[in-house]
Amino acid sequence: MRISKRITIMFAVLLSFAMIATACGDDDDSSTSSSSSSSSSSSSSSSSGESISGSVSVSGSSTVEPISTRVKETYNDAVSGDVEITVNGPGTSAGFREFCPGNTDINDASRAIKDKEKDDCVPYVELKVAFDGIAVMVNPDNPLECVSKDDLYAIAGPESEGNTWEEAQALASSLGSTTTGWPSSGTIDVIAPGTESGTYGSFIEIVLEKKAEARGEEGAFTLVQDENGDDILIRTDYAGQPDDNVIIEGINSSANGFGWVGFAFAAAAGDAVKVLDVLDPDTGECVTPSLATIADGSYPVSRSLYIYVNTDKAASNPALVSYVDYYLGDGYQDGVENAFGPGVGYVALPADIKAETDAAWAGR
Repeated sequence: MRISKRITIMFAVLLSFAMIATACGDDDDSSTSSSSSSSSSSSSSSSSGESISGSVSVSGSSTVEPISTRVKETYNDAVSGDVEITVNGPGTSAGFREFCPGNTDINDASRAIKDKEKDDCVPYVELKVAFDGIAVMVNPDNPLECVSKDDLYAIAGPESEGNTWEEAQALASSLGSTTTGWPSSGTIDVIAPGTESGTYGSFIEIVLEKKAEARGEEGAFTLVQDENGDDILIRTDYAGQPDDNVIIEGINSSANGFGWVGFAFAAAAGDAVKVLDVLDPDTGECVTPSLATIADGSYPVSRSLYIYVNTDKAASNPALVSYVDYYLGDGYQDGVENAFGPGVGYVALPADIKAETDAAWAGR
């Protein structure tokens, strides 16, 4: 039964590309390590026909890294010259710590920049490049099939320190969950992104934040603050993992493993993990994450992906402009939809939203 569901998910991934490519209208334009650095030499020609040379440094989100890497590779094949491009993925927050002082040209991000990051940051333009879902995963032998946000809160929220599956189910039930199929025993082994990851922040924002703050205000429990005075909205015993591939391997090897990564990473993992459906509270239906359900917004744990470009550097570095032009132009569709290899990637923007991104870049 599990194999059948996995085949269904992977078939939906491949089928959805055709659907989304059609929806995107005129937008013509193998698994990778999340923390590896790479470089290539290539170039473009300016409008005057002069060869462009220079370097481009890209850092940030491990989720967006495969897109930027794929674009780099096809840029290298499509043009000639001497542009060195480096791409790595230490995480969205870690990337902003390098980008905002001006140490990198582009920051890949799986969340929007925070106000406190904006306060002391170089001039930039925010460019939305794709949609992604956050896949919730358990070990393949786990009997769970579909979870609600209340279930996810009970497993990973600030009231769930050191809990067993039975304790998580009890908390979820007290919140109104009617989910069945919980494991009968075992202490939950949470293996998920580190605090430097935008996926970590997005999961908290989409799944945990509203419930945690409401429960804290009700007096159901006392929120704990971190060293910066901010409320801790996740398990206080949480220890993140910066490498998405290690997260998948950890869940595969732990009978009580539970975690989350970007959907494309989970889809590329095949049967190594079990991807859970998530309950849509409005319809009462369980929604399987796929390119189609992420694109139409029906999957409850979806988000936007971005690149942030230093506009001061763009004004003085033709190589940077050339790379971003290609990123949003001839390299776009392939870079997004084939980020992990043929037919395995992210959701390209629909034409109207892509036009907004293009306009933002043109108006920088």
